[in-house]
Amino acid sequence: MEFKSNKGIFLQIADSLCNQILDGKLLPNERVPSVRDLASELEVNRNTVMRTFSYLQDENIFINKRGVGFFVAEKALQLIKEKEKKDFFENEEPFLLEKIRLLKLNSKDLQQIISEIKNND
Repeated sequence: MEFKSNKGIFLQIADSLCNQILDGKLLPNERVPSVRDLASELEVNRNTVMRTFSYLQDENIFINKRGVGFFVAEKALQLIKEKEKKDFFENEEPFLLEKIRLLKLNSKDLQQIISEIKNND
């Protein structure tokens, strides 16, 4: 994983884990890698991963079962989708619409994009 400087590392790790949930790589009620294992894999400090897990627990994405580890919450997928959609419509959509306007994309262009998205699912 390559980290960018415009966002905290713990948030970038959280985004990556949320994307894994959206992709179905991490499933509800499934145990997530341990703090130690993930820190080693990502080559970051364990405290950074622990901060990520605490953040995701506060967001109700992860559940901490004492002595056992962290698990993906039952409603994690739904919560992530809601948050991501809200973020998209607040932050991404205005730029997307402006780009569509500037490029003068028509419905045929947009339909092609939608078809490509459907084919990749």
